[in-house]
Amino acid sequence: MASQETIDLVERAERIYEARYKLELERTHLDQFIVIEPDSEEFVVGATLREAAASARKAYPGKRGHIIRVGHRTAVHIGSLLT
Repeated sequence: MASQETIDLVERAERIYEARYKLELERTHLDQFIVIEPDSEEFVVGATLREAAASARKAYPGKRGHIIRVGHRTAVHIGSLLT
């Protein structure tokens, strides 16, 4: 179970994404990964999850962020679709 602090961080980052970045990023960075640092409301982008996470660690040392895959409901899909 996620802590309340983590839940709050995710909710803040998702609100920022919806309000500020979603429309533009879905046109320009579809299927890429972004990490939003909610205190600054800034983000970094990477072609892969690993690249985005590494960029975020470098850009926001000591901070936590939330990873979003642009144009997807989740950052990572596990398993297959159920029909």
